[in-house]
Amino acid sequence: MYDIGICDDGEFICSEIEGMLLQFEKNHRVGLAVHIWNSGEQLCRYLRTYGGLDLLFLDIELLDSDGIIIGKFIREELENRDIQIVYISCKAQYAQQLFKMQPMDFLVKPIMQKQIEETMELAIKIIDKNRRFFEFQKSGEYYKLPYGDILYFYSTGRKINIVLKDKEINFYNKIDIIQKDLPEDFILIHKSYIINVNHVRKYTYETVEMSNDRILSISKPNRKEVREHILNQG
Repeated sequence: MYDIGICDDGEFICSEIEGMLLQFEKNHRVGLAVHIWNSGEQLCRYLRTYGGLDLLFLDIELLDSDGIIIGKFIREELENRDIQIVYISCKAQYAQQLFKMQPMDFLVKPIMQKQIEETMELAIKIIDKNRRFFEFQKSGEYYKLPYGDILYFYSTGRKINIVLKDKEINFYNKIDIIQKDLPEDFILIHKSYIINVNHVRKYTYETVEMSNDRILSISKPNRKEVREHILNQG
């Protein structure tokens, strides 16, 4: 089951997207729970009370709020990087303002069934991947960490350090060995660092700022590949 949210002050738009989602559900035989809000305030109140969604279709130009502000609320105040945000708008020029909110996609109205199909197929791949686990052993104990919770890995000596939102865990291994089995959202930026691109808050050609405010350097041999990977994300 996937929890899908739609937030748009236009009731007709919400109804249209819901209908296309239900058609996708029928076509692909997946379970969707669709939630609808007509104001940003209602959405934020729900997220504070009940937690996250898997995917959110979010209008940028809400009457009572701003979709970019709501995106910032989700990513920074709630510290939620798991919700896949798809911005929707009548105007294409917003697309360049949204990088910091890490949207999965940007759709320009009117939205067609084909766009919903493509967006949902990609979203389900990402959501399912984030529900997978990184598994390792330390001191005889077995650990399973959701990939979506991992910001980055870095090596010190013979140890691999796993950086999560609120803590670090280390175990013995080599960076080139663990890299082989990581999902494609994890990319080597330096011989000692592998980052989860879903936790990149800001990118320059030489550095990335992660969601924990840490700024990491990208080594020269990796800059071209990192740039292509990040800019093509989603």
